[in-house]
Amino acid sequence: MSITRKTPEEQQLMREAGRDAARVLEMIVPYVVPGASTEELNRVCHNFIVNDLKDVPAPLNYGGTRDRPAFPKSICTSVNHVVCHGIPGPKTLKRGDIINIDVTVIREGFHGDTSRMFVVGEGSVLARRLIDVTRTAMLEGIRQIRPGARLGDIGHAVQRYAESNGFSVVREYLGHGIGRRFHDDPQLLHYGRPGTGLALEAGMIFTVEPMLNAGRADVRLLPDGWTVVTKDHSLSAQWEHTVLVTETGFEVLTLRADETL
Repeated sequence: MSITRKTPEEQQLMREAGRDAARVLEMIVPYVVPGASTEELNRVCHNFIVNDLKDVPAPLNYGGTRDRPAFPKSICTSVNHVVCHGIPGPKTLKRGDIINIDVTVIREGFHGDTSRMFVVGEGSVLARRLIDVTRTAMLEGIRQIRPGARLGDIGHAVQRYAESNGFSVVREYLGHGIGRRFHDDPQLLHYGRPGTGLALEAGMIFTVEPMLNAGRADVRLLPDGWTVVTKDHSLSAQWEHTVLVTETGFEVLTLRADETL
C-alpha cells in the first residue's frame, strides 16, 4: 500500500477542490423538490460545475472497462433503496423520497468528493432517522482522526454507532484516499476493530462515506454495471466528506457553509 502525504501546497489545492464540491451541494438544495427528475439535477449540477466553478465533473466518463461502460453522468443520484452510484435519468422525485447526491469535482488537477442526503417533502420517521443516524455515524468516524490513530478506529466508531441504533453497515463500498487520483490508497472500511489497520499520519487525505441500510446489509449490483441497491429493498442512506489528517487532528475539506460538526 503506497500512501501519499500531501504537501502544504497540495493540501491548499485540496481545500479549494473540497470547497467547490461543497458549493455544488449548497447550490442544488432548492432544486430537490417533488417532480424534479434526477436528470434535471444532473444538468443543473453539471452546468454549475463547468460554467460557474470552471471545474471538471469527475464522474463523467469515469471508470469504463471492457465489461462495464463509463459512468455517463456528472453526479450520482441514489434514491430510496439505491445504495450508491445511481445514474441520473428520467425518474422524477416524489414526496417522501430520500436521495443522496454525490459530487466530485476536479480543480487544478485535484479532486474534491462529498455527498449528502435530502428528503423530498416530509419523509417518513424511519427515513429521517436513518438519515440522521448515518450522518452522525460519519461524524463519529471523523472524530477519531488524528496522527497515530488507526483506520480501524474510524470503522469501529461508525459501526458501533450505526448498529447501536438498529441499522446495518454496507461492507462492499469503502472510503478511499484521494488527491490527484479520484480513488487511491488507503481504503477505509466503515466497520472493524479499534487499534487495527494503518496508522494515520499528518498530510493524509481520504474520504469517510458510510452507507447504512434500514434492513440487512446485503446489496446487489444492477445490470448497468454501476447502480447498487439493497437486496431486501430497504431504504439506504450515505453521507461523505473528504478529510485531511492534520498535526493535531483533522480538517474537513468539504464542509458546507450551513453545516456544523
